[in-house]
Amino acid sequence: MDRSRPGALNAWRRWAGNGVPARAGQAVLLLPVIFLALFFLYPLLAILDYSLRPAGVVDLSGFARIITSAYYRDTVVFTIGQAALSTLFTLALALPGAYVFVRYDFPGRDTLLALSAVPFVLPTVVVAAAFSALIGERGLVNSLLMSVLHLADAPLRLERTLAIILIVHVFYNYAVALRLITAYWANQSPRMEEAARLLGCAGWRLWWEIRLPLLRPALLAAAVLVFIFTFTSFGVVLILGGVRFATLEVQIYYQALNLFDLPVAAALALVQMALMFGLLLVYTRLQRQMSVDWQSVQRVARAPRRRTEKLFLAGNLLLMAGLLFAPPLALLLRSLTFASDRPTLAYYLLLTQNPRDSILFVPPLYAIGNSLVFALVTLLLALVLGVLTAILIERRQRWLRWLDALFMLPLVTSAVTLGFGYLIALDEPPLALRASPVIIPIAHTLVALPFVVRSLLPALRAIPPTLAPAAVTLGAAPWQVWRFIRLPLLSRSLVVGATFAFTVSMGEFGASLFIARPDTPTLPVVIFRLLGQPGADNYGQALALSVLLMLVCSLSFIIIERSRSAGVGEF
Repeated sequence: MDRSRPGALNAWRRWAGNGVPARAGQAVLLLPVIFLALFFLYPLLAILDYSLRPAGVVDLSGFARIITSAYYRDTVVFTIGQAALSTLFTLALALPGAYVFVRYDFPGRDTLLALSAVPFVLPTVVVAAAFSALIGERGLVNSLLMSVLHLADAPLRLERTLAIILIVHVFYNYAVALRLITAYWANQSPRMEEAARLLGCAGWRLWWEIRLPLLRPALLAAAVLVFIFTFTSFGVVLILGGVRFATLEVQIYYQALNLFDLPVAAALALVQMALMFGLLLVYTRLQRQMSVDWQSVQRVARAPRRRTEKLFLAGNLLLMAGLLFAPPLALLLRSLTFASDRPTLAYYLLLTQNPRDSILFVPPLYAIGNSLVFALVTLLLALVLGVLTAILIERRQRWLRWLDALFMLPLVTSAVTLGFGYLIALDEPPLALRASPVIIPIAHTLVALPFVVRSLLPALRAIPPTLAPAAVTLGAAPWQVWRFIRLPLLSRSLVVGATFAFTVSMGEFGASLFIARPDTPTLPVVIFRLLGQPGADNYGQALALSVLLMLVCSLSFIIIERSRSAGVGEF
């Protein structure tokens, strides 16, 4: 660089503080904005337009049918009710668990806390298959009871009930509440509680007057986050609940693909988006409150001493082990023993075959190859766009602040709504992609992009702002700044973001069910189709595929945890 031109250096600092040339940087940094506008905002606006003008003129009949129909009102009430119950049960179990991890020190504590997040990264179809293998009519528990009690029929019938939906939602979101409350509680000073004890406050009064008010920001944030996840639950309700327990998410799917009532589906999607965006605003406000109260205090965990403490610890650990690890273990065992009394790989061998009357167009094993290809493309797209997005958000200009919230919108937007928007918006030139397999990694990239951005932003913000200009002053080119300075500092975050993108793509179900072509299905779509078909072979193949997908996601989670050991990322 010519050091005699301070104007050029100032321009570089202004536009390329992150190592991107001025003119090229302006154009390149617009790519994620263009991508978001074309493949997220445009489909959502298409849903809005279709819900308000289904025939080209303003027509609110879709909303009128929702308001006047008791069926749709009941669907909204049930969606809110099941989400509220799921949230209540999740917090009721996670709060004692958080107390155990904050107050007690025991062997394997940190490992168990890390492993508790494994269920959250599992795809919904895998979780549904795991609980079907554990407590379904053909599950391990019923098989054991029938054998011991000499029964002809399964005594435990939880499938197609509200109970199994709530159980699976607690399983899925327990780690979210546990880790959020534990992280917040562990960084609060114990002095207030110690002072209360000296003044005679103990037992339930200590919880009601000290601990719960102290934890209010974390409890509310966890409650809102779990409510969002359970409100938009799709695969769990669709597979285990059925039409009788349809949520808004499931209704959008049924109305669009089964009944072809697109105006009603669009109106339902719009109602759901409005509710989710409102909850997102509440959650971001709660997050700001948590950051204000965040402290750095000495760890107070100690070994349990009294018998009651040991029993409380043992009870929570047994509950956690049973809730989090029994379903995946049952899935693995059932995939090996469903065909006979002895372990067998029969259903894994069937994955290479495609019977004449099969509902699938290709052998199930082909879906693994499809998912891997889509996941790799998603990884590349999400990583490139995520880096550019993080650079754009990290800039201190006031007019760029709103981009942070904008790029987080796909995280709280229903994947089913996104897939439905693609059906409406991407069927005409110049974006006639509805019949193209390219649309799948595009949708997966949108879902994965927030995870990549949140993984990169903390590490990017931790780099001293004077580092890049200093390197330029010493004669480094922009690409050298990235190659020798920024990339090494961001390496852990890049691995975490890439693994998140790969895992999200492998397990994405809601949008894929709308847009996947019959000849290029993804792994979750094939599992769903097999679970919905009668016959032992179909069920066994679904279990085998679920195990393979579970192993891939679990391995990805291990990579994420090991790569973020230094504390990178916001997830």
